[in-house]
Amino acid sequence: MAPSVSDVVPSVTDAIADLKLTATKQDNGPSYPFYYPYYDPEEKFPPTQVYEHTDPGAKADRAKPHLLTPETNVRHISPFIGTEISGVQISQLSEDGLNELALYAAERKVLIFRNQDFKDIGPDRQIEIAKHFGRIQRHPTSGNVKGYPEFHVVYRGTEHDRLKEVLPDERINRTQWHSDVSYEKQPAGTTFFFVLDQPEVGGDTLFGSQVEAYNRLSPEFKKRLEGLRAVHSAFEQAESSRRRGGIVRREPILTEHPLVRRHPVTGEKALYVNQGFTRRIVGYKTEESEYLLRFLYDHIAKGADFQIRARYEPGTVVVWVGQPSHCPLLQPGDFNPGDRRHAVRLTPQAEVPTDGVTK
Repeated sequence: MAPSVSDVVPSVTDAIADLKLTATKQDNGPSYPFYYPYYDPEEKFPPTQVYEHTDPGAKADRAKPHLLTPETNVRHISPFIGTEISGVQISQLSEDGLNELALYAAERKVLIFRNQDFKDIGPDRQIEIAKHFGRIQRHPTSGNVKGYPEFHVVYRGTEHDRLKEVLPDERINRTQWHSDVSYEKQPAGTTFFFVLDQPEVGGDTLFGSQVEAYNRLSPEFKKRLEGLRAVHSAFEQAESSRRRGGIVRREPILTEHPLVRRHPVTGEKALYVNQGFTRRIVGYKTEESEYLLRFLYDHIAKGADFQIRARYEPGTVVVWVGQPSHCPLLQPGDFNPGDRRHAVRLTPQAEVPTDGVTK
């Protein structure tokens, strides 16, 4: 039987040596070439099947004694979303500590851990920790790591910049609010994102609380949203990849989710629509659907008082739950086109979204 998360003691020195692969690293190349984006046109994934998922936060001690110890430093960024944490290593948390991390992420929506050794503990240990939070989604079109399809690699450098193809220069503003892989039957849950190389300035991520966006709506408007469902589509992402000569490892799907989603542990309700993947409201005519979705997108995007901007530095790991929308700021206007930004995401899949009323 495989060892539990709390039983594994990683060899950090060996991991760093393996990951950096100094023998093949060019002077101006990435610090961690092991995680360079890999695309295999022959790599194919079967359709994703629904699996039974229990949020580990449901098993957590609400006082969080294994996560929020006397050595842990906490700073809230906003009353509604975002907390910076230092003085604790994710890699050293016990099973109880990881359960508490899941609960705290659900409560605060986004956790920004500083001074972490996470990037140096090796891919197997990284995956093992992430799997505590659910089955890891394998992305159908993005770069992954050779031999490790669980990783979603975010990379931009002078020799590799697919963002220009995805968001061309014809757009004035090349940001787009989205919720990761919301087209999945079981979308993203407690997500891990860690940076290997970052520009000196910029390359940040905006996060917005969909919970607070929902809370700001009037009681009567909330009633109108109850029971509504929206279609989320993977087709545009797949077609875009094919047009660019990219890969599609899994055939795209359409999935219906509640417009208002309830978290299984906190019980909080959140808007669950995003410009990246939501296409229409079920049962509404085209103009009606577009009108309501435009209002919700505009409400979410303009909610500066329930948004934060996460700043990265060496050793940063950001953990968030799947309900908040987030908007990666990767466009040239945010950092110098000659700078390198190299990051990795592990995306455990959570429960099938429910509004707590309809099934």
